[in-house]
Amino acid sequence: MDSIELKENKLTNVENVVYYIPNFITEQQEAYILEKVNNAPKPKWCQLKNRRLQNWGGIPHPKGLIPEKIPDWLKGFVHQVESLNVFPKTNMPNHVLVNEYLPGQGIMPHLDGSLFYPTISTINCGSHTVLNFYKLPKVEEEVESIDKAYSLLLERRSLLVLQENMYNKYMHGIDEIKNDIIDDRISNLKVCGSLINNGGSLIRNKRISLTIRNVPKVSKFNLNSLLTKH
Repeated sequence: MDSIELKENKLTNVENVVYYIPNFITEQQEAYILEKVNNAPKPKWCQLKNRRLQNWGGIPHPKGLIPEKIPDWLKGFVHQVESLNVFPKTNMPNHVLVNEYLPGQGIMPHLDGSLFYPTISTINCGSHTVLNFYKLPKVEEEVESIDKAYSLLLERRSLLVLQENMYNKYMHGIDEIKNDIIDDRISNLKVCGSLINNGGSLIRNKRISLTIRNVPKVSKFNLNSLLTKH
């Protein structure tokens, strides 16, 4: 892959900071990720109400990440993100969250919070989605009543990086719908693929996302040793 100039992929029509890189990975890399995720041992999956997920690199916990080694098949993608220099050397990625979203599944608006270093990097595989951003609600406001501030189309094989205000001051979420209307409300529409029609509809398929990030606080215990003792 050609070297990527991160600053050339910064969105200028949203608050600081959003980088969006189409085709960050190849079709072959995407197929490899999907194969590895789908063939993961059943105990790696955690079933939630609206999606299921896998934790690699350990289990995040308020008292510190309970670490384990990131498997070799994931390391190359972690290094690919590291090469963009979005993480400082003191806070290199040590955790990968894999989310599986079926059509119609999403996630409520939320902040990732202080458990993580304030940078999110997400590789998207298998399907597009639309990620919405909401300003933090006032105490008396209900989350459901807050207007969307921005929406981003995340294409297959793209990378999204969120930092600063977009990490700390905006919640992000995904609507529980099966298709998305793509129009001028999509803030990154101009940098998406030429096959995306303004006003058109995109049908969601099963989406796998890799969220690569850093958990600054790491426990002295590790997951492998804990499992060995029990």
